[in-house]
Amino acid sequence: MRVIAGVARGRRLLVPSGLETRPTSDRVKESLFSILGDRVPGAVVLDLYAGSGALAIEALSRGAERAILVEDDRRAVDAINDNLEAVGFTTTVDIQHTQVRPALHDLANAGTLFDLIFLDPPYTIDLAALAEILRLAVGRLTKQGLAILEHRAKQQQPDLGGSIVVIDSRQYGNTGLSFFGRSNQ
Repeated sequence: MRVIAGVARGRRLLVPSGLETRPTSDRVKESLFSILGDRVPGAVVLDLYAGSGALAIEALSRGAERAILVEDDRRAVDAINDNLEAVGFTTTVDIQHTQVRPALHDLANAGTLFDLIFLDPPYTIDLAALAEILRLAVGRLTKQGLAILEHRAKQQQPDLGGSIVVIDSRQYGNTGLSFFGRSNQ
């Protein structure tokens, strides 16, 4: 896996060992950042279920201002730290070694908002739990912010209620990307 574009272009990234981490393919990552385009420079990014940190690192490489990465697996956090050192982004990143739900509650209590939120939960996540995480995440978006969920292409979408709108949905082989925003956009 590598950084596709920006100041860290071509740098190789470590992927934590084991079956829990499912890195976003270069093809999907390239398509995602092509869609995001001008939203990335200057953005404040939240990367939930960060894995190797590849999505936040790609955003930073393309000009995002700063990022918070949330990951509860120690091997993944170690890989994130190694990757950030390798690309030189240690000063623009906060890594939270915790579970996603408590991290989102802490961010809400602090009033922290994000322009882009990446979510790449395990494909085995319960739909009700995913709906709760999405509601919490979208609540942390700026007015024009986007939450991007990576999921199985044929996965049923959770019932999110009226405060969240699905802006777009794309499929790339077995991978799906769904883009969510606040309903008052």
